[in-house]
Amino acid sequence: MSRLDFKTKSRAQKTVDGLYMDLERRIIASPPGQCPVDMAESFLSLCHAQSCGKCVPCRLGIAQMLKILTEILDLNSNIGLDKLELLERTAKTVSTAADCAIGKEAGRMVLKGLSGFRDDFEEHIKNHRCVPYIADDRQPVPCVADCPAGVDVPGYSALVRAGRYDDAVKLIRKDNPFPTVCAHICEHPCEHRCRRQLIDSPVNIRGLKKYAVDNCSEVVPIPAKADDTGKTVAIIGGGPSGLTAAYFLALMGHKPTIYEKRGHLGGMLRYGIPNYRLPRERLDWDIDSILSAGVEVVLEYDPEKHGTMEEIMAKNDATYISIGAHTHKAIRIDGEYLHGVVPAVEMLRGIGDNAMPDFEGKSVAVIGGGNVAMDVARTAKRLGASEVNIVYRRRRDDMTALPEEIDGAIAEGCNLMELKAPVRIEGDEDDNVKALIVQPQIAGAADSSGRPKPVAANSPEEVIPCQIIISAIGQGIDYSDFKNTGIPIDERRGLFVANKANETIDNPGVYAGGDCVTGPSTVINAIAAGKVAAANIDEYLGFNHEISVDVEVPLPAIEDKKPCGRAELRLRYAHERGNDFYGIEQGMSLEEALQEAGRCLRCDYNGFGYFRGGRVLKW
Repeated sequence: MSRLDFKTKSRAQKTVDGLYMDLERRIIASPPGQCPVDMAESFLSLCHAQSCGKCVPCRLGIAQMLKILTEILDLNSNIGLDKLELLERTAKTVSTAADCAIGKEAGRMVLKGLSGFRDDFEEHIKNHRCVPYIADDRQPVPCVADCPAGVDVPGYSALVRAGRYDDAVKLIRKDNPFPTVCAHICEHPCEHRCRRQLIDSPVNIRGLKKYAVDNCSEVVPIPAKADDTGKTVAIIGGGPSGLTAAYFLALMGHKPTIYEKRGHLGGMLRYGIPNYRLPRERLDWDIDSILSAGVEVVLEYDPEKHGTMEEIMAKNDATYISIGAHTHKAIRIDGEYLHGVVPAVEMLRGIGDNAMPDFEGKSVAVIGGGNVAMDVARTAKRLGASEVNIVYRRRRDDMTALPEEIDGAIAEGCNLMELKAPVRIEGDEDDNVKALIVQPQIAGAADSSGRPKPVAANSPEEVIPCQIIISAIGQGIDYSDFKNTGIPIDERRGLFVANKANETIDNPGVYAGGDCVTGPSTVINAIAAGKVAAANIDEYLGFNHEISVDVEVPLPAIEDKKPCGRAELRLRYAHERGNDFYGIEQGMSLEEALQEAGRCLRCDYNGFGYFRGGRVLKW
């Protein structure tokens, strides 16, 4: 008889491990609009199955909570709201008294649900149904539901597969007039809950969009405009949100005029995103299409020449404020005003106007962990910096930058210095930057964002020699021109106040959206805000124009959807792309695009999408 056995997984355990992976993919692919009470019961059932049964709070407590949830969901049961009080008391007891994390976290999960969607619990108890928004707002196509602009993803994927690239671009423009921009830089939230993950991995939606715009005609006509309404709309700010609103308002027959502070349109698309990520000629292609709808533009806006904000708002029938977030936030450490400390937004703004800084042979430190920090770090390397260090006070896992942006910066030669909090900047006798002093950190308890809060480590300060320091720790808005207009401003957050319809409070006809309302966000969120503003301004002006497109989408092919690898967009070699500002991304081949489009499950036609009309033909 053996003294010890080498442990191997049984066939049953291997199968269970595979089922766990299947379950994880299923949870990731859960679309918005599902009943949260039903989901809570399912999660709690899993917790109950995981319990070892050793301690009473876990063994009996989870079972009792599960029993209460089952009664709440039972259409034939008549229970009172006192059941919620019992559920809450039980959850508190289990989360406090259970021996291990299985029971403790099960109790906390129930408490989180009672706090986050108590109305849903009460609606089930009182009326035996989900709250109305579940039924009213449920979009059966996950990619469409998760796209802030509501772009018809399955539709244009099918059109790419059919080789109808112009029609694919037209369909995208129904909801988003920036198909080329989003093909290059969108953070593709549409992929997060792609139902293809139930089989293997999400469809490369952004890659298919890029294939469409790379292969469409040089000019893809925009839809015909509605009859002239005689109404004028002032758009303050020529970034993605303002341009989107102007485009749709022009199609509706109104006369939008964009007032832009700088010499070119595009906002942060031009003055915040480097050319290697978004080539200027591709940006201009989208902007030219938008202007062709009949949008008037006033560049280099001057209050003395073109009128104050009050005068502009007074002479137009409606106004949309979309000035973006173009100011930098202070680092708030000693030495931040030394020569050589450069705010990231100012550096990128200068590059947008073709004013390239001189970093040749200099050591550069970048403070921050977002996409802007990665952009300026990679840009500094392209401008000849001898060394680029990205200094971040948290861990890499806590960075807000996209993983591919972090990987790209490291591949191009930038150094990532995690858990280093800037303390002060030291200068030489001429007040030029000499070094950045940092304090090592450790990852502590989670803060309100869910990320571990950095705490000073019991270690000495470290010196990072450098001649240039680029601060990329956040952006703000400059609302000085609007202080006397009566538009509400949250001065604590430094943002305009507007509701979900983009209406400003107590200012009929004045709307605001994009980064100046939400704070720095994504391009697709800004585009979505412009779309919302256009629809509501049109209604405010007394109309109900509809935006649609005359494109027939092919029916899905009848085929077995077997597991298949995802086609990824390839990058130019790091040692090549890191030395120039040409585009870094290579599009798919025809073979890859056809395979990737064929991976789409066509949720707009299949499953619940068919019954709920998965395609939104107009808005």
